[in-house]
Order: sequence, then C-alpha cells, then structure tokens
Amino acid sequence: MGSKSNPPGNRTRSSLSIFIVIGLCCFFYVLGAWQKSGFGKGDSIALDITKQTDCSILSNLNFETHHNDVDTEPIKPSEPKIKVYKPCGVEFKDYTPCQEQERAMKFPREDMIYRERHCPRDDEKLKCLIPAPKGYTTPFAWPKSRDYAHYANVPYKHLAVEKAVQHWVEYKGDVFKFPGGGTMFPQGADAYIDELASVIPIADGTVRTALDTGCGDSHSKRLNVFSKLTTSSVTQVASWGAYLLKRNVLAMSFAPRDNHEAQVQFALERGVPAVIGVLGSKNLPYPSRAFDMAQCSRCLIPWTLNDGKYLMEVDRVLRPGGFWILSGPPINWRTYYQTWKRSKEELAEEQRNLEELAESLCWEKKYEKGDIAIWRKKTNSAACSRRSADFCDATDFDDVWYKSMKTCVTPYPEVSSPTEVAGGKLKKFPARLLAVPPRISQGSVPGVTEESYQEDNRLWKKHVNTYKRINKLIGSERYRNIMDMNAGLGGFAAALESPKSWVMNVVPTIAEENTLGVVYERGLIGIYHDWCEAFSTYPRTYDLIHANGVFSLYLNRCKAEDILLEMDRILRPEGVVIIRDEVEVLNKVRRIVRGMRWNTKMVDHEDGPLVPEKILVAVKQYWVASSNSTSSDE
Repeated sequence: MGSKSNPPGNRTRSSLSIFIVIGLCCFFYVLGAWQKSGFGKGDSIALDITKQTDCSILSNLNFETHHNDVDTEPIKPSEPKIKVYKPCGVEFKDYTPCQEQERAMKFPREDMIYRERHCPRDDEKLKCLIPAPKGYTTPFAWPKSRDYAHYANVPYKHLAVEKAVQHWVEYKGDVFKFPGGGTMFPQGADAYIDELASVIPIADGTVRTALDTGCGDSHSKRLNVFSKLTTSSVTQVASWGAYLLKRNVLAMSFAPRDNHEAQVQFALERGVPAVIGVLGSKNLPYPSRAFDMAQCSRCLIPWTLNDGKYLMEVDRVLRPGGFWILSGPPINWRTYYQTWKRSKEELAEEQRNLEELAESLCWEKKYEKGDIAIWRKKTNSAACSRRSADFCDATDFDDVWYKSMKTCVTPYPEVSSPTEVAGGKLKKFPARLLAVPPRISQGSVPGVTEESYQEDNRLWKKHVNTYKRINKLIGSERYRNIMDMNAGLGGFAAALESPKSWVMNVVPTIAEENTLGVVYERGLIGIYHDWCEAFSTYPRTYDLIHANGVFSLYLNRCKAEDILLEMDRILRPEGVVIIRDEVEVLNKVRRIVRGMRWNTKMVDHEDGPLVPEKILVAVKQYWVASSNSTSSDE
C-alpha cells in the first residue's frame, strides 16, 4: 500500500520542496535583516560612501581646552582646493547681525520697532569668521561662573561704574564679580527669591520655567526721565535667573541689544539663559502657556499703555495657574513718587489701571508688600468673573514668528469642569520631564502619540550615550551653555538634563510640526527661529551646538555656508559641534568647515556603518583677533 501511493520519486520531490521552502525563508530573513540595518533604504551606494568618510572613533580629536595649542587637520594634496574663510575685522568681535545699531536706527522708535530683529539681506551677510577679543579665556566653570567672569571676554565696565552702589557687578583685577545685588535686591537675589517663595510654590517643582522680561529701555517718552534714573538690565544682569537655577527653576531672560551694558552677553557669560529681544510690535518667540512664572523687576515696560497689549502678550505665554511678579513702578509709589519725579495722582491712576487690566486678564492679586506685587492667573475661564474681554480670533496662538502683536486676550483652552486646569495639568518637576505632555495626550501635535513620544525618549537616550562615548566631557561642567538647533520633542535636552548645563531648544519655524509647546510642558526652555537668519545672541555664547537633520531640513532654502558661519559666530573657541544627518549632506558640510578652523571627524551611526545617517563631530580651534585685524595667529 505504501509503495503504490508514495513511490520513491514522489518522496524525493517532496524532500526537495521542503528544502526549497526552507531556503526561501532563510533568504527573506537575511534580506529583511539587511534592510533593517539601514542599507536597504534606497541608498545603493551607502557602503561605498561609508568607506570614503573615514568613520573612525575620534582618536585624534581633543576636547580639552588648550587655547593656542591646537593642530589644524591637514588637507590632502589630492583634494580640490578648499575655500578658506578669513577672519573678520576686530571691530566685528561682538557682531549681532539682526540687531546692529546702524541698521536699527533706520527704523521707527514707535513700539520699539528699531530694537526688534532687522536682518541683513543675503548680499549683505558677512562671509568671514567673527574673532574673539585678544586675551579671550574659557569662561569659569559652573557654578563659579555665576559669580565671576573674565574681563577680557566681556570688556565693558559701564555697569560696574554706573551701578557700583547697587552691587550689580564689580570689576576687580581681570575679572568681574557678580555679588547678586541690585536695585530691587538690596538684600541680595536669594533674599528676594525667598520672599517670592513665601507666595509662589518655587521649592516643590510646581514652578519650573520662568520669564524675565528684561529692560524697557525707554518704551515711551512718558518714561524717558524715569528710565534715566534706573533700568533693570535683565533683572540685575540675570541674577534672578542665576539664583533660581539652584532651586531647579529655568529662567529665560531677554533684553534689547545694548552697545554699552552688554546685558545679555553678561548673562550668557555667567552661564544663564538669555537672548536679545524686546516687547515691541511683534509677538514674543515663545508658545502660548509656556511659563510657570514671569516677572518684571524695574523693567520700565509701560504695561497699561497701548490698551495693555504688552501685558496681554505676557498673559499669552503664561500658563494657567502661573504667577506674574511686578517689583518696581508703580508698586509702592507712595514711598518713591518724589524719587521718580512723578505726581501722586499720575502714579495712583497708573496702578489703578494696572489692577483693572490684570482683572480683565483673569488674574488674581495674591500679594503686595513693599516693592513687590504678585498676581496669579486663574486655572481656567470658568474660575473667572471678569467683564467681557476682546478675545483674539486666531486659531493657532503658537504661530508667532514675525507676527504683529495684537491688542486682544488669548482665550483659555476649553475645560469640562470648573476644577480642570485649562490646557492640562502638569506634573511637578522633575517628574514633568519624562511624563507625557498634555499637548501630546490631548492629540494637539499631529502625528505624535504617547507611544511615539516614549520611543523618541528612548532613541535620544541612546544617541546621547553615544555622544558621551565619543566625548567623555559631555555631561560635565565643561559644556554649560548648550543649543539644540532642531529640538523636536526635546528628547536630546531631556537625556542631558543636569544642573551642570542647560539647553536652548530651538524649533525651526519651517519644522514639519510645531513642538515648542511640548518642550516647555516638559520643563525645558526654548525659542522659535529660522536658521536662514542669525540667532538673537552675541558671539561666543554657546559651548556645544547640536544639529540633528538641520542641513537636510534647510536644503534648497538657504546656504549651508551661511548656517555654518552663524554656528561659528555663536560657538565659543574650543567649543564642540555635533551634526547628525545623512552622509551625503555631511560630506558637503565637512568640506565647508575645513576652511573654518574646525577640526572634524565622521562617526558611524550607533547601529553600524551600513546606516546612511552619520555623526560629524567638530571642535572649533582657539584663535583671537590680531592687532591689525587681518590675521588670527595670536
């Protein structure tokens, strides 16, 4: 029976079929693994390119500070000639392309328009390297940098002379000392913050992000006389933000470009977050509901003028349940009206108008004693008993880049109960850092789910661990001021989170999704920016710059050369750049930077050499301006 139904030939064919099936399974398994490695993603020449990029571990790239003791990476004779970028003249050592005084004076002073961003045209952009001043030295490591800065790095004594009695900054020998005093801090910044903390829950992590609205700089003729008497200078050279850091609060400070006081430059030299900016005619470059706390310490911003639009803008960026602090005029006017050379009646009216404006914004006054008043924004509109307000009719209150500021109130997000926090309740920091942000859990960011958010966190933890293997100084005091040029969901900054450093999370205005609101909900800080233009900061203000996919994002939008020259401008001598991008893009970038006094190395992706994405690591050489402004060999 068996021989009739299963002849030997059939058994052979059956065995052969089994072997064929097994062979095909093995083939497709290998093929799938090959594609998953990254080499099967449409790049048929990835292996050849990998061999060309010298993707070795950085055996000859030194991250320690040596100043002049830096060797230039040789250019191979067989390669085409590299464009070499010459140093700019020494007069450009503090060049801020979009806030230059000469260009600013061509614009109206109304609404501080002349102090806003006015960037050079493409044919006006400098194609040279901004020099460091002679004698430039690596800034002191944190936390010493909070209290000391090298004079050679920020050679401006104006504040030390003008504000000597108020102890903002003192000049001793070849360093500046910041005692933590100021006009509103007669007992020091710590004592001032202690008083705030008696009302505001600063100590328990409820308050994590703060906004310092900086200096008013004569917003109106009405304040001209008063502004000559006293100005805030980013709240006493950012001492408020500097002393909040030890309480685990990140403060974003801003102030206009000032050719004499260099307020923002001092702040960043101290290792404190700050940008050049002003409350003027344009929206602030921050998302709605970003900050847990905001303050004006003698900032001289005329809050009640222009129908209160400046305070309405603060309300837009203040989180429901957040706090606003005003220390200075018109608070305590009965004591100071003669010093301020203003009448009792005028100041009484100004404070009355301010109180009414705050009430219309749904803010409740919580404290007033001496020179300080504190308001709290209600948690939702249901808790509000305000009179009718003129609400803004926009649909996206985070779309603010170069948008004109309007005199209207940003409405609260809808709530389903009187106890619900509009926009979603946040966890206390540090739990907030890794918790799912409300904007994601509520589906406000298209394409981002709770699962993809968690996966993004895992990915960036892996990436940052790789960076630390490449450069063992990452995570130490060596890199205090860090920038992420394309922050996404803030995963890079979250993986780096440490009291030793802070990250400026930049969300490009052309990014596919607007994620800066998510970054702030995590307890991080950041800003909107278009990398086709210069960033609102001074030269030499960042220790480490991270650029993930930036050059692919801006491909065919603006020149990679201009972006790299801007990165060089804001990077400190011997600072580090980490660029993650497709290998073809990085090869073009590497060719440009070889003419910029950067030492570079290409590193493979974490998943191996067959993945087309690579990592370009660079160290900016130490060099300073020469006396004749044509060489940089000193």
